[in-house]
Amino acid sequence: MQHTDTTASTVHWLSAHPEPSSLNGCLRRDAIAHLRRIGHTVLESDLYAMEWDPVVRARDGGQDPGDEQRPFRVSTDTRDAYISGNQPAEIVAEQAKLQAADAIVVQFPLWWYGMPAILKGWFDRVFVSGFAFGTDPCTGRRLRFEQGPFVGKRALVVTTLGDRPHAIGPRGKSGELNELLFGLLHGTFAYTGMSVLHPWALPSADRITDYERVRDDLRRRLDRLYTDETIPYRPQFTGDYTPEWELQPHVRPGERGVRVHTEN
Repeated sequence: MQHTDTTASTVHWLSAHPEPSSLNGCLRRDAIAHLRRIGHTVLESDLYAMEWDPVVRARDGGQDPGDEQRPFRVSTDTRDAYISGNQPAEIVAEQAKLQAADAIVVQFPLWWYGMPAILKGWFDRVFVSGFAFGTDPCTGRRLRFEQGPFVGKRALVVTTLGDRPHAIGPRGKSGELNELLFGLLHGTFAYTGMSVLHPWALPSADRITDYERVRDDLRRRLDRLYTDETIPYRPQFTGDYTPEWELQPHVRPGERGVRVHTEN
């Protein structure tokens, strides 16, 4: 069920920036303080401060270090480790934060038009089969999109960019922001069942001279965490797609690209 009480929710704030005194670090501290001040509980994952290991290793699948008797089957072994309770403690702790949250805010600087490696590695290690996606062993129900395990949670990206504002617009050289972040917004958040908010983005971040204006804009956006409209990504199992995951010929015929996967 979608959370509607904007004064008493749990928010998981996941961030990735190596310098605490940076613009990202200041926005993180001020935003978390604001959320707590207006009544939210905030669970934090500051990946650089945690010295998070972003690399998927055999121990994530329950294998002892140095065990070379069989190959590491990444998807199968990590799923088995999740189901059997044999995951590393740091992964269990991060999964518990996400399970407890009504919303997740993922904050990062856009580096080479993607997430920093440490943040990508968090998703690689935490969003394993059985936890974030897969198949219900009792019913055979496919756990993705509108049937995903995280239905009811909201997801917001908070990102800073070096690009100028129009560069990430509909005709910008860098591409429209929701399309630029399609892999994260649709392929990770929507895929696991989350309701995905339009990102909060700060372009020309290295030229900011009025921090208070930027801080207050982010605060206002966080005030609407549970009321802003979400991106209307198409559900998978209601007839818009073929069994091969391709858009049906009658849906937006002649159009192509990532924008056809939204309902407007």
